[in-house]
Amino acid sequence: MKSELTPGVKISITKSITTAFEQYMANIEWSEKLYSLPDFVKEWRTYIENNASWYQKLSHEVKSSPEFHQMLADKINETLEKVLSEEPTQEQIEELEALEKEVGREIDFSCKAEAKFWIDTLKKK
Repeated sequence: MKSELTPGVKISITKSITTAFEQYMANIEWSEKLYSLPDFVKEWRTYIENNASWYQKLSHEVKSSPEFHQMLADKINETLEKVLSEEPTQEQIEELEALEKEVGREIDFSCKAEAKFWIDTLKKK
């Protein structure tokens, strides 16, 4: 089954997981206390059904395949691990430090995606 997926579809699956995860985390302001894997998966499912062209390209047989679901679970775990382990850049760290001083608030962040979220959020204030 996995061999039935083109490289483009595999890349699109990873991008959809990353995009949906970053959107989900932004909605909960990167709160570890509010994070729920089942809630994220539900939001990702909604995202792929409404926004991901790769999902419409797959046959019903592939979508209902246990092997496909296992591959998706593995890809979700792998992608989230990658997003969460990517270190913030030095530029992000410096920009966040400056923004923290500007708004008088200290922000905890641990990865590049979270740093981007806080930079964007603090710039809006």
